[in-house]
Amino acid sequence: MAVNTGAIAVLLGTFFIMVFLRFPIAYAVALSSVLCLLKMGNSLSVVCQQMVRGISSFSLMAVPFFITMGCLMGTGGISEKLIALANSCVGWMRGGMAMVNIVASYFFGGISGSASADTASLGSILIPMMVDQGYDADFSTAVTITSSCEGLLVPPSHNMVIYATTAGGISVGALFLAGYIPGALLAVSLMIGSYIISVKRNYPKGEKFSLKGLLKQLSVSFWALAAVLIVVFGVVGGVFTATESAAIAVIYSLIVSVFIYKGLDWKGVWRVLGDCVDTLSIVLILIATSNVFGYCLTMLHVPELAASAITGITTNPYLLALMLNLILLVLGCIMDMAPIILIATPILLPIATSIGINPIQFGIMVVLNCGIGLLTPPVGAVLFIGSAVAKEPMERVVKATLPFYICMIITLLLITYIPMISLGLPTLLGAM
Repeated sequence: MAVNTGAIAVLLGTFFIMVFLRFPIAYAVALSSVLCLLKMGNSLSVVCQQMVRGISSFSLMAVPFFITMGCLMGTGGISEKLIALANSCVGWMRGGMAMVNIVASYFFGGISGSASADTASLGSILIPMMVDQGYDADFSTAVTITSSCEGLLVPPSHNMVIYATTAGGISVGALFLAGYIPGALLAVSLMIGSYIISVKRNYPKGEKFSLKGLLKQLSVSFWALAAVLIVVFGVVGGVFTATESAAIAVIYSLIVSVFIYKGLDWKGVWRVLGDCVDTLSIVLILIATSNVFGYCLTMLHVPELAASAITGITTNPYLLALMLNLILLVLGCIMDMAPIILIATPILLPIATSIGINPIQFGIMVVLNCGIGLLTPPVGAVLFIGSAVAKEPMERVVKATLPFYICMIITLLLITYIPMISLGLPTLLGAM
């Protein structure tokens, strides 16, 4: 296998230089690919061909639908109802509002699929509410941003669709099912951390648990939660594809937001659709340019070289799994989520499968690693959003988040070394 060291240096060197210079990631990916192709003497028509090929995928059509569904449900009066439902479930505990925050994120994540949307929507309500009840602002913000990562694991998540497309041959339905238990495990881990801190700081309890109140809130929130059932069980049951389920979910969320909860009028719908176009344009540009980058990686045999280099350090599968997590965590500090999935998956997935990690399990690992990256400077988008919503200095928020980083790392290690946490539900329901 001939190795074009110069072209590899141009591709990866210029890419990381532009990333550290804070170029928009799509520009960094595209320009480094163009320079690499010029170095190899290839025609630049390859760039257009690969960009079109990257977004010419039926399964990727689910991405704009899921984004639209999340925007409609997120601005359609859903947040308050899910907060009330979470309060009925866990508000009675010590540090009850922190627990409500975490459980509400689990519910809301199943609708929006976005950590940023979760932080902006729930955070704007819950952080002031927690501060008014005697919680520290930095603690309230830390709980909000870390619990928002549950939404990346709980389906429907458009990032999981991107991973399934990038990995090739992965069942979106199985991947959706695989996220439920890890998402719940992350929630429990964060709740334990919150409880310990709440006891230490003597944060208040909420009202006593009431089964009647829980059933009442569940009946009100049913219409919001039903959207998730339509998507997941429709796909797993083979009633329709992920793309078809996403389209149906958009229509359903429109009906719920406008006619049932009445949180949106038709002017609001058009405004939401405009926001969706903004978000979608960013995602599709990233997918298109990353496909060119992936083409260059393949032409230069970078995945095989990376696999040989990593496995050359050690053949111990436990250490290799740990190294994969470390690589993804480091990438999460300097890159956003979608580019990591698009660029790192073709390189790291073959290594993961070679040590016995199922591609679906690895997908959950990738998503959670990227979620942790969203909370770490210098490119932690969710960290910045949480800091802005709470009007707290980022340094204080990072310091308050440190105990929750530990909770998330413990969850990541459990998912890495206990495959059935991810694979148990898909296996049980015959999705694999």
